[in-house]
Amino acid sequence: MKRVYLLAVLAIVIAAALGIAIAKHSGYVLIAYGSFRYQSGLWAAIGALVGIVLSLLLVRYLVGLVLTSSGVVNPWSRRNRNRRKRIAVEQGQLDLAEGRWASAQRHLQRAAESDRQPLLYYLGAARAANELGKVEERDQLLERALERQPQAELAVALTHAQLQMDRGENEGALEALQAMQERHPHNAQVLRLLHRLHLERGDWSALIRLLPDLRKHKVLPANELAGLEQRAWGQNLGLASTRGEDPQTARQALERAWQQLTNAQRQEPQLVSAYAEQLRQVGAQGEAEQVLRSALKRGYESHLARLYGLVRGDDPARQLQTAEGWLKEHPQDPSLLLTLGRLSLQNRLWGKARDYLESSLRMERNPEACAELARLLAGLGETERSNQLFQEGLGLLDERLLALPLPEGVRA
Repeated sequence: MKRVYLLAVLAIVIAAALGIAIAKHSGYVLIAYGSFRYQSGLWAAIGALVGIVLSLLLVRYLVGLVLTSSGVVNPWSRRNRNRRKRIAVEQGQLDLAEGRWASAQRHLQRAAESDRQPLLYYLGAARAANELGKVEERDQLLERALERQPQAELAVALTHAQLQMDRGENEGALEALQAMQERHPHNAQVLRLLHRLHLERGDWSALIRLLPDLRKHKVLPANELAGLEQRAWGQNLGLASTRGEDPQTARQALERAWQQLTNAQRQEPQLVSAYAEQLRQVGAQGEAEQVLRSALKRGYESHLARLYGLVRGDDPARQLQTAEGWLKEHPQDPSLLLTLGRLSLQNRLWGKARDYLESSLRMERNPEACAELARLLAGLGETERSNQLFQEGLGLLDERLLALPLPEGVRA
């Protein structure tokens, strides 16, 4: 209230001062331009000028008000277009996240057509079309994205390849990724997708060729890369033995694949195991025995010892003697005891074989040991114990069999 009084007093003082000034100094204004002449008192001219300024401000305000109202009412105004685009973007992204593919494609395509930077909206719409199985529409959306933003060629190509892989179109994805690798050889995402694609296709040779780039550009963690490398070379060895039509050709292909490995790789237990297993498959039993014996001499590995009992060397007695030498340092290894039982069977040492196999089963209930001992006992005439071991081995292979319904006469 005090402020109102103060303003009123101030207004009165200003008006009084202005009245005194007008009374004392009326002033005079003359404007002449050619034949045009305007003359007036000073204060009248100032009043007219203030009136003109106020009128202009009022006109400006009214014009702005009319334009704003028109923007709200007019459906084709910029304001309404922006609002519709924002709604389409928000709804499209929500639909995409929640799996409403048809709605997502419709909204994101609408948003893309009205935006100056439409790449992300086109990519989202293409993903939705891909989920709906609309492959042609997917490709058209990606082509449109490339037309609108040609500088995003790599992003569009990567998205295209990934969508193709999701639908099992591996050949098309491979072609796109190989083209991108030529243009962008250091791009980690290109290499990552190629790695995934080669794994899905089982193309181990191609994956082996990709390994140096994966390592150089640190696409995968070191431990994952090491595991992938072992797996790829192991699978490649397995495939090499099937490339020939006859055993001799297969043997040569396997040897070439083995020689491609570095010296360090040829000492990796997993790769040694894969190589020896393939030698066994192509009939090179003697060489498989030598490879395993050399590897176990360098460093004992239980799974190599188990495989040693599955190969037949040139001298079975010496092979058994070699394996018994490992028993001194590894008396508690059930895999080695199983191997010794098998080697004893090769040498027709039935009592020794039985002792080793029973010792292996005491250490670990293993289906292979059960089967080997069951076969031996059947040959020795101990049919009842043999049958029990066969049933136990079968149960160990798949314990779910024990839960299935059985006829009354065979229930335990």
